[in-house]
Amino acid sequence: MPMANTGCGGCIAIKALWAGRAAGAAGWALMLAIPALALAQSPEKPNADPSFPFSREIDLFAKANVAGPVTRDAVLFLGSSSIRLWDVAHSFSDRGTVNRGFGGATTAHVLHYYKRLLPAAPPRAIIVYVGENDLAAGATPEAVTRDVLTLLKRLRADYPRVPLAYLSLKPSPIRWTLRPHMAAVNAGVAAQAAAIRFDYLDVGKALLAADGLPDASLFRPDGLHMNERGYARWTAQVDAWLDALTVPVRAIAANAR
Repeated sequence: MPMANTGCGGCIAIKALWAGRAAGAAGWALMLAIPALALAQSPEKPNADPSFPFSREIDLFAKANVAGPVTRDAVLFLGSSSIRLWDVAHSFSDRGTVNRGFGGATTAHVLHYYKRLLPAAPPRAIIVYVGENDLAAGATPEAVTRDVLTLLKRLRADYPRVPLAYLSLKPSPIRWTLRPHMAAVNAGVAAQAAAIRFDYLDVGKALLAADGLPDASLFRPDGLHMNERGYARWTAQVDAWLDALTVPVRAIAANAR
């Protein structure tokens, strides 16, 4: 699993500059000027998600499926640490939720552990966020798009009548240099929404400031993960999508794997 190069001088410089975001556009201009230098100083892949190994999390998911009451008609949240750190139980307190996000996950990881990530009962709806760590680990936009679509096709095959949404890859201060690659993945995934029958939700624009750069006030000090204010932006969009669903619960409940 890719790990962060927390010791490289370029990464430290980027974090320091991001911390001074409030100083104005000059700081951002300098930050955007140094990515090539940062990469040249380190042979490691840039900005991989700094999370602990997730095997324990996978085991807990499997145990949760056989222990305690089954959460029926729940919204399944699936993906990487942006899902894991989202307090979906609190954010969607009027709905049942199941969180199957694990830190550092790439799309390949989600596909590998796929069966162990699914809840015990068919979900009411599915929200997916994954692919960002793939790019940070050096994968090409084409490869990431292919893997994400493979995951969405598999979910659609297993849950043919369950509403399915993919959240666009988010802009973050520390991964801003990956923005063109993220845009390519977002476009490639969105183009297949009708064919695979999922909804593409653009949740990235809500995280940008008026100057078009990531809004530092919506992120944690690591410049990668969102804080409560950032998640509130996502919650509002996803909640609106869930409110708009008209799929009968009985049709969803009948969709056994």
